Amino acid sequence: MRNRVESLFGRQLDRISDPGLRRAAVDVWVDAATGGGWSPDDLEQIPFTLLANSHGINLIQHTRAVTEGALALAEAMKGEMQLPYSINTDWLIVGGLLHDVGKLLEYERVDGTIRKSRNGACLRHPVSGSIVAGRAGLPPEIINMIACHAKEGEGAPKRIETVLIHQADFATFDPLQMMDKGLLIT
Repeated sequence: MRNRVESLFGRQLDRISDPGLRRAAVDVWVDAATGGGWSPDDLEQIPFTLLANSHGINLIQHTRAVTEGALALAEAMKGEMQLPYSINTDWLIVGGLLHDVGKLLEYERVDGTIRKSRNGACLRHPVSGSIVAGRAGLPPEIINMIACHAKEGEGAPKRIETVLIHQADFATFDPLQMMDKGLLIT
């Protein structure tokens, strides 16, 4: 499983300068995948959402897109603005890679169909992903990114990296949901 996760996220993992954070990001994916009963070959078969038609976009593609989108937004901000805060790129990448890792526990495959699991009925992915990340010893700043990237974070204190991940996440989700409702102008 470890080799598969490293190959799926190699481009992003290679940009993390702290080897301990890089290793922990992979550990969290392996722990969540194992805990959810997923095989290495399953990872690219998991849809990124069950809330809307995913149009064939899987969890891995979504995770890479959110990570790259958050990084691009951070670079644009740093390049064009005098920021009164710093952006930790290592944390941003790890947070992007892990923001939806809890979906490996929130979903299950039964008779070939991926659906919400019992764990998912009790805990949405921001909560379960935060628990797995905490077990791996990741700092609270990264756990904040996982816990607060979705509606669970409404009104909560956030890191700038959390805000960037949230924006990149919803930039990939909202158009699909709008399309399903006939609200996306194409």
